[in-house]
Amino acid sequence: MISMPRSYAVIGAGAVGGFYGARLQKAGREVHFLLHSDYDYVRRHGITVESVEGDFHLRRVHAYRSAADMPACDVVCVCLKTTQNHILPEILPRVLSPDGVVITFQNGLGIEDDLAEIVGPDRVMGALCFICSVKIGPGRIRHLDYGAIRLGEYSPDSVPRGITTRMKQIGEDFRSAGISVEFAEDLLLARWQKLVWNIPFNGLCTILDADTSRVMKSRHAVELVQEIMREVAQAAAAHDRIITDEFIRTMIYNTRKMAPYSPSMKIDREKGRPMEIEAIYRRPLEAARKRNVPMPLTGFLTRELECLEEFVQAQASPGSEEDSLES
Repeated sequence: MISMPRSYAVIGAGAVGGFYGARLQKAGREVHFLLHSDYDYVRRHGITVESVEGDFHLRRVHAYRSAADMPACDVVCVCLKTTQNHILPEILPRVLSPDGVVITFQNGLGIEDDLAEIVGPDRVMGALCFICSVKIGPGRIRHLDYGAIRLGEYSPDSVPRGITTRMKQIGEDFRSAGISVEFAEDLLLARWQKLVWNIPFNGLCTILDADTSRVMKSRHAVELVQEIMREVAQAAAAHDRIITDEFIRTMIYNTRKMAPYSPSMKIDREKGRPMEIEAIYRRPLEAARKRNVPMPLTGFLTRELECLEEFVQAQASPGSEEDSLES
């Protein structure tokens, strides 16, 4: 059982980590932020959150440039893009307390497996974020809509772990910060459910250079979104995880009513940063292939994104890529 009160480390204080970490600190939790390009600014000026639920500013935060300078924390929230996960073997052993747990707030499939190789399978959890937020400047987060998380325990054999004591403990911390928390008894199912939205909308918004509102105004685009969602549901079914047509209809409905939003992959492309193609596309495709489930539309979307990334890399000047913990 994790100690009380719990201390938190946030690895990557961007649109997701900056928002959730700031909310936790505002609620009185001890939070430590690992930063890179924003370090000097945040050290001097703190973190500002502009939110549909109310703006706030944290004048003083525990900010660090190096993991070596951070204290060991009970809960380590990994909020980096998965394209930066290669730096985690150096970070996590330094910032995780002996009885602590690592929670990944990242998108994609198989992320918990990667973390388990670093800290052990019993010290890993997953958080699925349902939030529209963007980083608008150093130490500045704009929260546009939603904000809930689904929290689940990792299992290396994909057997549902149910709702554990530490899930409830950590969930209560987030709820005290005004964050809506649901518990996922089956983390793998929750991962596939999140991919139902992430695969079509990250890809199509990036390729079409459109936000979610523009996509939803196009009849042809919505039909394509639905077809891709059904592909993802078929892949999930091959892994004994059932995603219903009603769930897909709910995803479409929720996207229609959300504030216009540019998914993170579209922003990464615009800024010339690597896109999370591996975690969000290649891994689900490979999982489906192993179960003999075709995903032709998802495969084509993946090839389009790979071409776009190749073009961006070819145009980028040497040293222009932003290697930022906050991205």
